Order: sequence, then structure tokens, then C-alpha cells
Amino acid sequence: MIHPAPTNKIPATTARGVLVGLGPVVAGHHHNVVIEFPNTNYRLDLEASEMISGEIGKRILGTIHATARRVDIVDSGGKYAEPVYGSPRRIQGRIVAIEGDAIVVDAGMPIHCTPSERDQTAENFEVGQFVAFGVAPGASFKQA
Repeated sequence: MIHPAPTNKIPATTARGVLVGLGPVVAGHHHNVVIEFPNTNYRLDLEASEMISGEIGKRILGTIHATARRVDIVDSGGKYAEPVYGSPRRIQGRIVAIEGDAIVVDAGMPIHCTPSERDQTAENFEVGQFVAFGVAPGASFKQA
């Protein structure tokens, strides 16, 4: 069971985590945010796309956004974000949704990834495919 156990349904495209750190305020919003994800060892350091309202140690909902380098369809392996601590550099997981120009990949937490390879778009992929890709620097978090 997820700890803490969720009491309401949230979309599969929304990340549910625990806020563990906030960077300094720069240009009207926090520079970065550190989030842990229940039932995993992940502790992601993400750029904050806007001011974060929340208390350290409390739950936070939002979306993680990243720019994907070449996206490959893979047949084996597990879902993961690498490294476990820090800003994501490599992602592998199942596509759970396609939203606009982004694929939403479940890698232990949902990550909205925009393909950057010139011959790839979100339309090239289907929900349910297992994919792997490198992540360009600058993965960010937007609070719900």
C-alpha cells in the first residue's frame, strides 16, 4: 500500500510526493524544489517553474516536466529514473498518457516528457509502450 495511503483519486499524470526542500527565491519563485516519492527511494531535485506553496515534510501534488532526448521503444527492463538522488538524467517506463506534445511516462512517478529529436513527436508513440531516453538538463516541477 502506498504510504501515506491516498484518500482520494488523482490522475495518473499527477505526481504525488513529499516536499523535502526548497531552494532560494529567484525572480519571484523558488529556484528549485526537492521531492521524495512514497514507497520509493527517489529524491528528485527539480527546477521550480513557479512559486511553491507548501510545508517541508508535507505532501505535494504537481507535474514533472522534462525534455527527452531520443526516445527509444524497449522490450525489457524496469521502470526507473536515474539517478535516484538529484536531477533526472535517464528515464525508463511505460507511457500512461499523451498530452499535447508530451508523453507521460510512469517511471515510479509520472513525468511529462517532450521529445526533442527532430523526427519524433508525441504522436509517434502510443499509450502502453515501454520507452527509455536521456533527459536534457532542466527538468522542472509545477505544483497543482
